[in-house]
Amino acid sequence: MQINTVNATPTSAPAPTDGQAIPSSRFWPDIEPSHFRAAMRYDGTVTAARLRHALVEAIAAVNGELAGWRVVKIAGGALRLVDIEAEQIDGESALVQRWRRAVYAIAAADLAERYRSFDATGAARQRADDLDDTADQLRADARAAIRALMSVGRCTVELI
Repeated sequence: MQINTVNATPTSAPAPTDGQAIPSSRFWPDIEPSHFRAAMRYDGTVTAARLRHALVEAIAAVNGELAGWRVVKIAGGALRLVDIEAEQIDGESALVQRWRRAVYAIAAADLAERYRSFDATGAARQRADDLDDTADQLRADARAAIRALMSVGRCTVELI
């Protein structure tokens, strides 16, 4: 039995076959949809097509935000993200892990927003509000991962 991230309840929907890795440009690593599904705890209630669509959009969004950074790194001689010297954690570049985290967080935020219930009951409204909070937190996680990848400091400002 798996946990459905959308409503955080156990489901018995089997995970579908997600297909092949999603390639990006030569600089960025491929994304394995099945790895995203396992890491972010999505079961079969999210179709392979919808999951892939969210991942493709997330890759485009993250790569777009990092376009200028990538140009600088390529000019410095790095042909791929893995070519940039970085700490290795669990056998993988921390930069690759942060890029993947940003992609996964944006894709999960997109899926959370798309799976909102349109039911008008009080419980459905509460679930929709919870999903809004989840999507906001996931987008904040993506921002943090992107800034960490770029080695740019971050600060949190709260309005009173």
